[in-house]
Amino acid sequence: MGRGVRLYNTMTRGKEDLRPLEAGRVRIYSCGPTVYRFVHVGNLRTFMLADVLCRTLQYLGFQVEQVMNITDVGHLVDDQFDRGEDKMLVSVRLEHKSPQEIAAFYTGAFLDDAAKLNIRRAEHYPRATEYIPQMLALIEGLVQRGHAYEAGGTVYYDIASFPAYGRLSGNSTADLRAGVRGEVDPRKRNPGDFTLWKHAGENRLQVWDSPWGPGFPGWHIECSAMSTSLLGERFDIHTGGSDNVFPHHEAEIAQSEGAFGHQVVGCWVHGEHLLLSGARMAKSAGNFFRVTELEEQGHDPLAFRYLALQARYRAKLNFSPEGLAGADRALGQLRRRIASWSTAGDGPRGDFDQRFRASLEDDLDLPAAMALVAELGRSDLAPGAKAALLLDWDQVLGLDLGREPVRADLPPGAAELLEQRALARAGRDFATADRLRDELSAMRVIVTDGPDGQAWRVR
Repeated sequence: MGRGVRLYNTMTRGKEDLRPLEAGRVRIYSCGPTVYRFVHVGNLRTFMLADVLCRTLQYLGFQVEQVMNITDVGHLVDDQFDRGEDKMLVSVRLEHKSPQEIAAFYTGAFLDDAAKLNIRRAEHYPRATEYIPQMLALIEGLVQRGHAYEAGGTVYYDIASFPAYGRLSGNSTADLRAGVRGEVDPRKRNPGDFTLWKHAGENRLQVWDSPWGPGFPGWHIECSAMSTSLLGERFDIHTGGSDNVFPHHEAEIAQSEGAFGHQVVGCWVHGEHLLLSGARMAKSAGNFFRVTELEEQGHDPLAFRYLALQARYRAKLNFSPEGLAGADRALGQLRRRIASWSTAGDGPRGDFDQRFRASLEDDLDLPAAMALVAELGRSDLAPGAKAALLLDWDQVLGLDLGREPVRADLPPGAAELLEQRALARAGRDFATADRLRDELSAMRVIVTDGPDGQAWRVR
């Protein structure tokens, strides 16, 4: 069983020991996609954080239960003050499909894109539209407890009723008042009050009955309802992007703790943005790539995963075509080395595994783990030991390191000669290795030897 796992908690702004509510078992809720458009690789970096977290905890011996929501109810452009046009309705108008068809199509696309990055499936993918009764029950409870009020068929959360509002993000009620842009909704008691249930206008396509009349849920209440319905009134970890801290997760805390009267989430874990030319990658800015586009450019999708593992999840990562191409080359070379090492003898493994686990336990320090991958390659460990360690670590890295290297450009028979030569070198039969090198050279395959084993290229 893993011990000593420390995670950075956004709420306390420091690393804390992970102490699951139930020994040996960790329950995690991850904010998932809004399915009115394709996700981009910036979104996928956030989802990859949740994946690496789950993989790490499982690798260290914990049982993990993960819930990732699917937001299939459109929400407003300005989530902070509930103004703007519904995103789902925009897609409906542009694509001439029903909201259900839009949601089903983009949910499928999200799952396909996540699979290309080896993001493992969560145990549960609740859809917001399936949890309307639970949302209504939470809202009714908040009204009864004095945390919410109704005006004109819309229900608002009264942030003045929850003194801890702003603790996660560092915002104060005064800051929220100062940040209000334009005309304040006159029905609100406080400009920072947010919508729990919104009265449906005439053209609204997604409408449900409620005690306050026909309407639809606010974005924030969806996650409170789905997380507590599936994981209970208390669970261990909540993940998301740094852009979720406010207002979304701040609102979730007010709703969930207001409804149940106690702390619900043990630790808040947030990943930073992916940048493109120094600017945040975002759908609204139009500066984004789908993982399928990277594939169409000839890159292995897992090259993006390799690139993302080079940075701490709490640090911004700048994406560039050059960086991706370098990651693609490095990943291919690593797979070729492992294929070569796997055929050779095993041996002692030193302290590498202990150091790998220590890097994971230190707030998912994947750059340190990837530095160990490079150090291991340069070490004097037996080739078989190197391969065994890397294939074991790949349970966390998720890079498909055991995948057969692509050798479509090798002449017929060259792959077999390369394997024979790797075996000869491992057995210190250098005469045979030299002969095989000459045979490969005659086939235009140039082989070079280094501390990491043999590498090749076609002349």
